[in-house]
Amino acid sequence: MKFNSMIHASRRSALVVALAAAFASLPMAAHAETDKATTEALESYFDFVDYNSGTIMAEQIPAEDWKKFYVLDVRDARQYAQAHIPGAINIEWRKVFGERAKLPKDKTILVYCNTGSFSGQVAMALRMAGFENVRILHGGYGEWTARGGMDAAARAAKERK
Repeated sequence: MKFNSMIHASRRSALVVALAAAFASLPMAAHAETDKATTEALESYFDFVDYNSGTIMAEQIPAEDWKKFYVLDVRDARQYAQAHIPGAINIEWRKVFGERAKLPKDKTILVYCNTGSFSGQVAMALRMAGFENVRILHGGYGEWTARGGMDAAARAAKERK
């Protein structure tokens, strides 16, 4: 068993060295080109992340306005099957970027997961791919439920009175 582990470790080390050597031999212009494109995409994303424009709280969406969104649940299929926001489409967060051609560009995409972390990653990837119509449901499914779900806006309005 130890011998096999040593062979695998040796192969991994050789692969790392080979990849490092291959990367180092690339022209510096290729590094700069990649860095420039990546930098511009990240700058664009961080321009988007103005907290008030990138996220929407459940209390900000009246019940009748939910149909205006393309609601995207990025949790796994098991969680989606147990409970989800009515009308939501389920694409697991790891698969969204690969299936982005299925997403509308003419309707606001409201992304959610359980807490907001995976939906934040999805929003970032989609924004970097040119989707300007992506918003994140603040706090995810857990907070949406705690705030009253579809009735969160009405509940919040009542509490303000």
